[in-house]
Amino acid sequence: MKLKDLKDKKILILGFGKEGRNTFQALRYLFPKKELAIADKKKINILFKNINLFTGDNYLKVIKDYNIIIKTPGISFKKIKPYLNSKKKVTSQTELFLNNFQGKVIGITGTKGKGTSASLIYNILKNNGFKVGLGGNIGKPVLYDLVKKRIPKIFVYELSAQQLENINCSPHIAVFLNLYPAHLNFFQNIKKYKKAKSNICLYQNKEDYFIFYKNQDFLKKLSKKTKAKTISFKEKEIKKIKEKLGNIYLKGDFNYLNILAAFKVAKMFNITENKIIDIVKKFKTLPHRLEFVGKKKGIKFYNDSLATVPKATILGIKTFQNNLQTLITGGEDNNLKLNDLAKEILKSNIKNLILFPETGEGIQELIKKKKNNIDCFLVDNMKDAIKLAFKYTSKTKVCLLSPGAPSLNLFKNYKQRGELFKKYINKF
Repeated sequence: MKLKDLKDKKILILGFGKEGRNTFQALRYLFPKKELAIADKKKINILFKNINLFTGDNYLKVIKDYNIIIKTPGISFKKIKPYLNSKKKVTSQTELFLNNFQGKVIGITGTKGKGTSASLIYNILKNNGFKVGLGGNIGKPVLYDLVKKRIPKIFVYELSAQQLENINCSPHIAVFLNLYPAHLNFFQNIKKYKKAKSNICLYQNKEDYFIFYKNQDFLKKLSKKTKAKTISFKEKEIKKIKEKLGNIYLKGDFNYLNILAAFKVAKMFNITENKIIDIVKKFKTLPHRLEFVGKKKGIKFYNDSLATVPKATILGIKTFQNNLQTLITGGEDNNLKLNDLAKEILKSNIKNLILFPETGEGIQELIKKKKNNIDCFLVDNMKDAIKLAFKYTSKTKVCLLSPGAPSLNLFKNYKQRGELFKKYINKF
């Protein structure tokens, strides 16, 4: 859908968080006098003319009165489906951006690593003279800058499954890093999650490019469904890239896969390998992604609060190998299986498990089924978790926060969880 086609439509902005507000700014700039509607479960404080506000538990019922619904990613289709019919068009900021941006979009998705990869690609291009933007799931929303004509001709767009759900347009360069079970409460099942993620390449044409991780069968099969030219990266390339890079800030073999994806993109822009290596060596870990917090009382603390699925925590455990003594893990139950994580913990040298509800209890139960010398501590706040970490972690060893689960049962979001981790480390 083109933005100009919205002029005479009855528009409802559904969800008024960060992205909803950005969409409102964009539409108000394009159509200063147009009547717009906003619906959200929470109370909205906004002082503008020509706005209809709908809030409270019944906010979805107003969908029936509008023919264009611009949905924010946090609201799932299963919630709004009962209110839809064939006369209504549901779109999103992501879809509007992809259909209206005149430059090249490099779209990055994957269960884990998309923020790191997107930032790395952006830095490589920017430091090699390209005018490039970065946004989407990683930063501020994009639509207002688009209508204000503030987006460079190349844009790196981090795309979550929620943003990709139900779009009808794919980026010029699509990068798919990996796929593991995640967001199953939102998508109901893994099949729907995969379907949403697949949209990153299903609408590409023969002039586009699809870059994917070849070691995953799902992505190999997906690469046969896109019309784009395909470029793959593989596990066996890690050794060679490690030798070329030497010592870097990014930890873990999984990050070398993110680097390989960035290499593939950068080479499409004719950037030499030496120049790519130079930027990668300077690139530091993003906040909450195996972030080194510091050494306190001889203990090395790492913040991996963005590890919101068990697979991410498994990769974190493997990164530190024998040096990891204390793991702070657990969080909101999102219908994720914990067996593989428990097996990895039992294989490791972890001595202390500090466990948050709700998945913490499940991890403890799986661990206690096997004879082992791991001590388990159940806590319901970060302050107590850090107290225990200092008490039981030996000097020179690693304490890692890697929850392997979402945060919403105890914290506002993964960022608050990570910030509290850092705050209490510095307090004790």
